[in-house]
Amino acid sequence: MNIPLKQYWELLVKYLKPLKRRAALMAGLLLASIALQIVNPQIIRYFIDTATEGGSGRSLTIAAVLFLAMALVQQVTAVSASYFSEDVAWKATNHLRRDLAMYCLDLDMTFHNTMTPGELIERIETDVTALANFFSQFTVRILGNLILIAGTLVVLFAEDWRVGVAFSLFAGLTLFILAKMRSIAVPYWRTAHEASAEVFGFLEERLAGTEDIRTSGAEPYVQHRFGAHLDNRVRRWQRAWWVNFSVIFVLREMRAFNLLLALAVGYWLFDSNLISLGTAYVIVYYTDILFRPLEQITQQLQDLQRAGGSIIRIQELYQRTSKVIDGDSASVPTGSLQVQFDHVTFAYNGEDRVLSDVDFTLQPGKVLGLLGRTGAGKSTIARLIFRLYDVTEGAIRLGGTDIRDDNQVHIRQRVGMVTQDVQLFRGTVRDNITFFDSTISDETIMRVIDTLGLHAWIEGLPNGLDTELEHSGKGLSAGEGQLLAFTRVFLRDPGLVIMDEASSRLDPVTETLIERAVDRLLENRTGIIIAHRLATVERADEIMIMEDGRIAEHGERVVLEHDPDSRFAQLLKVGLEEVLA
Repeated sequence: MNIPLKQYWELLVKYLKPLKRRAALMAGLLLASIALQIVNPQIIRYFIDTATEGGSGRSLTIAAVLFLAMALVQQVTAVSASYFSEDVAWKATNHLRRDLAMYCLDLDMTFHNTMTPGELIERIETDVTALANFFSQFTVRILGNLILIAGTLVVLFAEDWRVGVAFSLFAGLTLFILAKMRSIAVPYWRTAHEASAEVFGFLEERLAGTEDIRTSGAEPYVQHRFGAHLDNRVRRWQRAWWVNFSVIFVLREMRAFNLLLALAVGYWLFDSNLISLGTAYVIVYYTDILFRPLEQITQQLQDLQRAGGSIIRIQELYQRTSKVIDGDSASVPTGSLQVQFDHVTFAYNGEDRVLSDVDFTLQPGKVLGLLGRTGAGKSTIARLIFRLYDVTEGAIRLGGTDIRDDNQVHIRQRVGMVTQDVQLFRGTVRDNITFFDSTISDETIMRVIDTLGLHAWIEGLPNGLDTELEHSGKGLSAGEGQLLAFTRVFLRDPGLVIMDEASSRLDPVTETLIERAVDRLLENRTGIIIAHRLATVERADEIMIMEDGRIAEHGERVVLEHDPDSRFAQLLKVGLEEVLA
């Protein structure tokens, strides 16, 4: 698959423009190094001819010192160019990684349900890494080596027109062959990176399910599948490298022919007394110099082939568009919010309905207890309110505003959620409360903590707000993780709070703190509680029971509780935890 040069150029300009000064310095150093490569052989020729003609020792000494000085300058220039090229490569690729990560985060959950974290890591890390040389050296190396080829041919023409013609034809033939081979490896590198993505995706899913795999005795099956993925990866990478090797093989054969041609022409001209020994040496030296840029151009084109496969895969990510189109207003009001589901129907894949004609209104300041078996649609209601997905039919309104008309960031500021599984990150307790927002002061955090009645708990941590948490919040219990989540939500002062209450048993002290925090959090706010325990249901003003994606029952809790024919009353009789487990 050929990639239009326009795509390469647009990507190059976009990510090198912010680094234009460093890129210009890098280019200058590379070009200076190339210029020195053309000058140095002339000093060697002077030295050889002076020595063979019986020249003075002083002249030879000056030539030797000058050659060493020029060689030293060339090495310093080359090392400096390498440093700046690596610097440009890392900065450019890091900017691309950041942009890709943000673009993927902005996509709706339909995308994330089809793309595993391992596959995303492969795209954002490995594919972008393959572009490092493209960003840092490709254009300068190609341009510089073309200049070096042109300069070398000019010098060879100056030495003898027959030499110039012979090696001009050779250079032209080599460039023609390389141009024809430019895009051969692109599809092979693309499939190789896809195989790596499949391996990372498989590993991520299986490592996340280690407990279930062990308890199910599925280790042999997982090992077998992992081996199959690795074998597939090896085969694809082998094919890509064999294609690469074919290019390298052609290059090596042409280099051998180039050296043979240079030695033959140099010997013939020297034997015919048409050139000096120094000039014969220069012809061989320059033809080797001539081949070096051809070899480097080949290497750059091979890197471009690998980059081409990565660019295709990166472009595929950018072509994925979110099905949730952001609104352009921020009209969801402040304060306690009214929640209205207006005949909402939803299907995750567009076919199998998860919700069917869900229609209810929750008035500001009221708390709704949402009940139902697993798969009844409770969590889907929460996801739709956050606009992780858009409804298939109907509308959802917060404070009278259709959430499709509002900005997603604004909606998520006005709605808070506490789940059973709280996501905690490596960092301090402060970082986990503020989501690493350093603009929020400790005074603000402690004021919220005091409001929630959690001051004693925070003070009981080893270093208070500065207590370091490990990956996934190791060191804190599930209940303590929820306490952090309550603080996060309260800090944003949302008008609607959604809670997925933990069903696991908590120690009495933590449970008391959570109950107190829930009371404070729901005070003067609208609440939706996905309930599992009787104690939480008693906190609700209204009860809604979901069954197979439909509302089976909805009404005031007190009324339903005293109606012996209601589903809710029946649940209370047999035990809420047992029925809804």
